[in-house]
Amino acid sequence: MTTTRPGPLSQYFYLFMSLLIAAVVLYGFSQTIDNNLIHAAPPRPWLLYLHGAVFSAWVIFFIVQSALVRTRNVRVHRKLGWFGVGLGTAIPVLGVSTAITMDRFRMAHFHSTGIVPFLAIQFCDVASFTICFALAVYWRKKSEIHRRLMLVASCALAAAAFGRFPIPLIRDAWFYAGVDILIVLGVLRDLLVTRRVHPVYRYALPALIVTQTMVMHLYLAAPPRWVAIANAILR
Repeated sequence: MTTTRPGPLSQYFYLFMSLLIAAVVLYGFSQTIDNNLIHAAPPRPWLLYLHGAVFSAWVIFFIVQSALVRTRNVRVHRKLGWFGVGLGTAIPVLGVSTAITMDRFRMAHFHSTGIVPFLAIQFCDVASFTICFALAVYWRKKSEIHRRLMLVASCALAAAAFGRFPIPLIRDAWFYAGVDILIVLGVLRDLLVTRRVHPVYRYALPALIVTQTMVMHLYLAAPPRWVAIANAILR
C-alpha cells in the first residue's frame, strides 16, 4: 500500500512545475522571438504565428488546470479539460505543418541544408507530446496517471525552448537533458511523497531517453538514408 506524505511538495508540485515550464519557455524563446518573429526579415509564414499562439495557449492552459486542481475547483477543471482536448489535438497538426513549412522557408531564403536532419527532432517532439497527451485523455478519470502524463507531455514541448538557451552546449546538443531533468523532478517528488516511482515515469522516461538518443543520432550523424527521407518529405 502506498502512503502519501502531506505537505507543500505533495500539494503544490504540479502547480510549481507548470510555472517552471512556463519560465523555461519564456526564457528560451525570449532569445529568438525578436529576430525570428516580431521583427523577422524576411517576414515569416503566418502559420508560425498561429503555431506560437496555440503552443503558448497550451502552457497557459496547463498552469490554469494545475491551479484549479490545487484550489479544489475540480468541476471547472473537468469542463475546461474539453477545451484542452481540442487544443492538444491541434498541437501535433500544427507542429508537423509548421516544421515542414519553416524548414522549406529556411532552405528557400537562407539556403540552409543543415536543417534537413533536424526534421527528426521536430517530429520526435511532436510525437512525444501526442502519445502522452492521448494517453492522458484516455486515462482522464484516473487522476494519478492523468496528471503525470500531462506533465510529461508538457515537458516534451519544452525541448524547443531548451534548444534556444544561450548556452551552446545545451542549445546544440544537450537540450533534451533539460526535458529529462524536468521529468526527473517528478520522479523525485514521487520518491519523497509516496516513496515509490509511479509507473508512468518508469515507462515514459526510459522510452523518451531511448527515442531522444536515436533522434539525436539522426540529427548529428545525418545518415544518408534519413537525409534522403527528410528531403523527400520537405519536397
